[in-house]
Amino acid sequence: MMFETLDWQAAEGRLKQWMLLAALLGLIAAAYWGGFRPALAFAAGAAVALLNFRWMHQVVRALMEAAAARPSGWVIARFLVRYPLAFAGVYLCYKTGWLPFAWVLYGLFVPVAGVLVEACLQTTLLLRSGTEPGAGPGGADSASPSVVQR
Repeated sequence: MMFETLDWQAAEGRLKQWMLLAALLGLIAAAYWGGFRPALAFAAGAAVALLNFRWMHQVVRALMEAAAARPSGWVIARFLVRYPLAFAGVYLCYKTGWLPFAWVLYGLFVPVAGVLVEACLQTTLLLRSGTEPGAGPGGADSASPSVVQR
């Protein structure tokens, strides 16, 4: 099998691949069912969503790595600007009517599709492994020191 264990770093890498695959499949579907403008609208929504996810991922990683140090101003700015920028882009598409608004919204759900695929994969791996979530090499009881054994 291609995925043998619950490896969270590998899952993080696969998540990006699932999102790109979802964006590509959605773009093909939009072009097939809607034509050029819906495909362009889907691509715009997916681009905003993927950029938003990328910035969030970078900010969270920087915050986790900067346990003692204060994060840079650029990291904080990206965190604060993510949603207003995404909202402004979507609002522009809505108000101007340049692109079909529904297809822009569909594109915004690309990260959700990627997360759902990875969640299904992780659930399948978990059920096949026969262990509880968070269980270490010693089984479910070794995952938390607060577990009382009877």
